[in-house]
Amino acid sequence: MKAIRVHAPGGPEALRYEGVERPAAASGQVLVKIEAAGVNFIDVYQRTGHYKVPVPFTLGQEAAGTVVAVGPGVAEPRVGDRVAYTSILGAYAEYAVVPADRLVALPDGVSAKQGAAAMLQGLTAHYLATSTYPLKPGDACLVHAAAGGVGLLLCQIAKLRGARVLGTVSTREKAALARAAGADEVILYTEQDFESDVKRLTNGAGLQVIYDSVGKTTFEKGLSCLALRGMMVLYGQSSGPVGLFDPQVLSQKGSLFLTRPTLAHYIATRADLLARAGEVLGWIKIGKLTQRIERELPLAQAAEAHRLLEGRKTSGKVLLIP
Repeated sequence: MKAIRVHAPGGPEALRYEGVERPAAASGQVLVKIEAAGVNFIDVYQRTGHYKVPVPFTLGQEAAGTVVAVGPGVAEPRVGDRVAYTSILGAYAEYAVVPADRLVALPDGVSAKQGAAAMLQGLTAHYLATSTYPLKPGDACLVHAAAGGVGLLLCQIAKLRGARVLGTVSTREKAALARAAGADEVILYTEQDFESDVKRLTNGAGLQVIYDSVGKTTFEKGLSCLALRGMMVLYGQSSGPVGLFDPQVLSQKGSLFLTRPTLAHYIATRADLLARAGEVLGWIKIGKLTQRIERELPLAQAAEAHRLLEGRKTSGKVLLIP
């Protein structure tokens, strides 16, 4: 079978499309024929070596497809079932083995492409808005990169929970997408100072929470946008890591909370995984949550997918199709 392998950390050119032996399902595992794999920033971090993974390895954390074989001891899912998963390395491939208890069934009416696009980013948006800081009516939140894959979903879920949503984007085209996803106010950070705009738009009261996937270029200003006892949720670093930080600043700016969550800890149990995936996929099925799948590229063009993502030339989801 074909897969995208990384033999040494590097740029997009480090992604090699090559033949590897098709894996077999061991005890407790399932072999999935992948129909679509999601491209995410965590893939970039692993490719560059910022997140350490022993080499060589097959990249990719998210996919959907059909079960073609099950290992010993697996009662569910069954051969022929349509499934999706996230947070298991090896998705940039034609086949992957996945622990049975990490798979979720795709509901009728939800395609493999929708499933692959929903798992990592959809579940991330879900835990951010419902668990890390559970938004409620009357809250005001700021979503950085509001037209990105997580951002568009997060804006929608925040509105479902009754919050006022402010978003930052880089272009007018992305601003239109963020507004369509439910953002009440959109700030073009390339033309406006988002700190000043947030203070103006909240009449100086500040925000209950900021969802920040950008990191280095937005973090410090963001702390000045929060209300007393507000929360900074730093869940990514597309502009680079924040660096050294003095916790005393949190006190000085209003007894703030700072958290650095990751999806794995919010779907650590099967019950949590099923609950979050069930709600997200259910919303997609009935049209309460709309996905934007912007690009579908052949698996062999994984390097191009990474260039687009790193160049911030995407809004919504990028999929690789084996």
